[in-house]
Amino acid sequence: FQRGAMLLLLPRAVTSVCSREGGRRHFWGWLNAVFNKVDYDRIKAVGPDRAAAEWLLRCGAKVRFQGFDRWHLDYNALPTGPLDRYQIQGIDATESCIMVQGFDHLEGLRHVEEIKLCRCIYIQDACLERLSAVENLQQSLLSMEVVSCGNVTDKGVVALHRLRNLESLFLSDLPGIKDKQSTVDRLQGALPRLDVTLDLD
Repeated sequence: FQRGAMLLLLPRAVTSVCSREGGRRHFWGWLNAVFNKVDYDRIKAVGPDRAAAEWLLRCGAKVRFQGFDRWHLDYNALPTGPLDRYQIQGIDATESCIMVQGFDHLEGLRHVEEIKLCRCIYIQDACLERLSAVENLQQSLLSMEVVSCGNVTDKGVVALHRLRNLESLFLSDLPGIKDKQSTVDRLQGALPRLDVTLDLD
């Protein structure tokens, strides 16, 4: 299902909370938390890549599978086939509602080389810390962007030093970063090959 389609299934008594601004924010926060819930039985049944793709698309992100140029953004059009046929290589979470509780989906992914986190209102330091702790991503991830995520601070960015094969990191519009030079120095001290671009002005 997609986010819009799910609303049609909700009873009128539930959707009525959207009549007020505060209720609307609470409702969408609750619904986004539902979209981020990890179903470990589903991961076992369809494999980590398919389950992660379903999570990401439910939350409004896009995925690109290894060997394909096309980005997938339609949940209902995800390809089917052998569990090892479609392996995620790229994640574009621009303007998505992914939350830290959904990041367990990343554990089984072995081929992710690119992640974009742009204008994600729920991305915070804990998300970057969780991402950088995933052993498979420490080996596979080459390129990352974190843009306009207002809850990210120096602490979260510095945590990315665990991504030992990271080659390119683009950071922009992150008001939570207060010590630009120290953050860059700490990253490049741990990852000498890393090319860091900070556009924070």
